[in-house]
Amino acid sequence: MGRSIAIGDIHGGLKALIQLLEKIEVTPDDELIFLGDYVDGWSDSANVVSYLIEFARQNTCIFIRGNHDDLTHRWLESGELNEKWLEHGGQSSIDAYRNFSSEEIEKHIEFFNQMVNYYIDKKNRLFVHAGFTNQHGPEQEYHDTGFYWDRTLWEMVLSLDKNIKPDDINYPKRLRLFNEIFIGHTPVTRINKDAPVKRANIWNVDTGAAFMGKLSAIDVNSKEIWQSEPVFKLYPDEEGRN
Repeated sequence: MGRSIAIGDIHGGLKALIQLLEKIEVTPDDELIFLGDYVDGWSDSANVVSYLIEFARQNTCIFIRGNHDDLTHRWLESGELNEKWLEHGGQSSIDAYRNFSSEEIEKHIEFFNQMVNYYIDKKNRLFVHAGFTNQHGPEQEYHDTGFYWDRTLWEMVLSLDKNIKPDDINYPKRLRLFNEIFIGHTPVTRINKDAPVKRANIWNVDTGAAFMGKLSAIDVNSKEIWQSEPVFKLYPDEEGRN
């Protein structure tokens, strides 16, 4: 039986992605769940998308939509520009697409269109870029944007009393819905960690690849972790999102 592997936010770091996949030694039986934010950061944003399109032809992949993917997708499809997006990595994606043909861009738009907001596996594990807010689960969410913008889920477990039990009346209802939840979006480097972090039943796999951190992956069954070098070392002449 193959492995199920969750991969954190890439942010244009193709060199780190290739290095990470080599360490994982991916087989055709493996399932890879990418947690979103493929773009905006290092100079290879467009090349990351091209690479993943080809990679998915030979491997079982699930591509979750991240907030940066949504913003880049909007720009590619309609020319929509968000000033905050430009400040937070968007300009790097615009630059990365300068030499791409309209045919190549159409393939990338299709890739963005096919992303999913979340994925629930057969073991009742949720994979989502950021989170969800509805106590009845992601299926009941009113707005899709929470799936790739929410920070309340992660902030909640960071502040959760470690002694509280799941059967306690005050235990967060959102956490009871799934055996485990795997997210990205908020780098664990913000809490001075450099590897995937578990709080309650949530694993955060974003280890700050857009900034000074590494790109990480985790086997969701065995919890084996793989990491690239710090991504900034692979792009020494760039700033990323620093």
